[in-house]
Amino acid sequence: MHHKLIKPHPYISPTKPPPPCQIRSSHPRRICPSRERDTQRSAGAGETMEANGISGGTAEAAARRPPHVAMLVTPGMGHLIPLAELAKRLAARHGVTATLITFASTASATQRAFLASLPPGISSLSLPPVDLSDLPPDASIEMLMSEECVRLVPALTEALSRLMETTRLVAYFADLFGADSFDAAVAAGVPRRYLFFPGNLQGLTLILHLPELDVSMPGEFRDLAEPVRLPGCVPIPGADILSPLQDKSSPSYRWMVHHGARYREADAILVNSFDVLEPDAAKVLGRPEPGRPPVYSIGPIIRTDAAPVATDAPRAACLDWLDRQPPKSVIFVSFGSGGSLPTEQMHELALGLELSGQRFLWVVRSPSDEGAVNANYYDAESKKDPLAYLPAGFVERTKGVGLLVPSWAPQTEVLAHDATGCFLVHCGWNSVLESLVHGVPMVAWPLFAEQRQNAVMLSQGVGAAVRVPATKKKEEIAAAVREVMAGPGKGAEVRAKVATLQKAAIEGLLEGGAAMAALDEVASKWTGAEHA
Repeated sequence: MHHKLIKPHPYISPTKPPPPCQIRSSHPRRICPSRERDTQRSAGAGETMEANGISGGTAEAAARRPPHVAMLVTPGMGHLIPLAELAKRLAARHGVTATLITFASTASATQRAFLASLPPGISSLSLPPVDLSDLPPDASIEMLMSEECVRLVPALTEALSRLMETTRLVAYFADLFGADSFDAAVAAGVPRRYLFFPGNLQGLTLILHLPELDVSMPGEFRDLAEPVRLPGCVPIPGADILSPLQDKSSPSYRWMVHHGARYREADAILVNSFDVLEPDAAKVLGRPEPGRPPVYSIGPIIRTDAAPVATDAPRAACLDWLDRQPPKSVIFVSFGSGGSLPTEQMHELALGLELSGQRFLWVVRSPSDEGAVNANYYDAESKKDPLAYLPAGFVERTKGVGLLVPSWAPQTEVLAHDATGCFLVHCGWNSVLESLVHGVPMVAWPLFAEQRQNAVMLSQGVGAAVRVPATKKKEEIAAAVREVMAGPGKGAEVRAKVATLQKAAIEGLLEGGAAMAALDEVASKWTGAEHA
């Protein structure tokens, strides 16, 4: 972790009692004005903001500027990329400029390069580091992100106040772990607050229902005899429910319940999914409900700048290799920017790919010594040579049919390539959407966070994937791969379904399409413009 030690922040987590001046209500993090006034601004915040191009100006000058939105990005490239792409879409269609606000804990070469590649109308600033040294050493990703967000409210309030002075700031967006930052938007006087949910409608439905499930459901999700049934969603076995919810005594669980309550404070919720993918959930969430903001499906939002930033940058060698393979003959294997496998599963996957007899392109990461599947969440680079962990002789035996790429490959370009016929995927939602947009059927191998319930939806509800059994044996892996690549039964159904969803995803983003119309409706509230 890269968290630096700075003066502790007086705000607290929902797992601790509030200070006397903090209002107790159904939204436990409402900031009292006296505490907000008295909170000392984090050292260095002003310098950070100035360095990123936020300078002084007059209110009159700001009024003549285009509508501006601020977007808080909680840690993870899977959170940054869709928000950045949303900013691009708003800029291209509605003339909106944007500031992406990131956390110091995720400052990395990968993130800096991505931010530097964004169009001129989209700027960024990094909030100052905060002290998280009081948290337990085994604190979960969800807890770290949530705590960091709430402790940054004073610095974020200052940043938004400056944007209110120097731009025509019309709206503020927080993502799924950032709802507590609505307090900063309120304090700074930002007129509208939105929640951007980078996952799917099923995941949003679960989190919105968490406060009532917390009260009504005894015991743990994993011990339920019957699957969890949510309105408009495929039944989810308790063991496949979002991983932070699997232990009610954990801080992560309390945080997620807390977020579920705070989501309802948004003016609207924008979701990175599309109605044809989740028609029943879309119908339920499309109906007005007292106390719940309107929900807009504006996806798929995926990364669009697949080409290297520098025009003279060399083409990735793996794409040259794909050029030499027959159409739809290669299975692409990647577990996202934050996932790694335990050594034993790496071995079974390698032997399963070999046993399948299929061509493969595998983005290989070194396993975590502790076996944590999210070991690379804050830093996507493998620390050791990942090929050294593969079974003896595997590299030599498969060099004619497989290509092993350490740490990273240009995923969007690989999925768009004619040679790619299947995606063995961790079921991170960005990767799922990229696969659907490019018409690539999936083998589901979920790792952490919401990926297991995504796998349930994709394999049992949508029918766009075949899931590898939990035992992860080489024979099971080989069978799933062969089925999706060439199977006449379930595999053929999956391939046909993905082709249908690809068409619907593309059509939704055309003029008059459902996703584009939804975004137009939201943006018209700031711009006053209506699109035909």
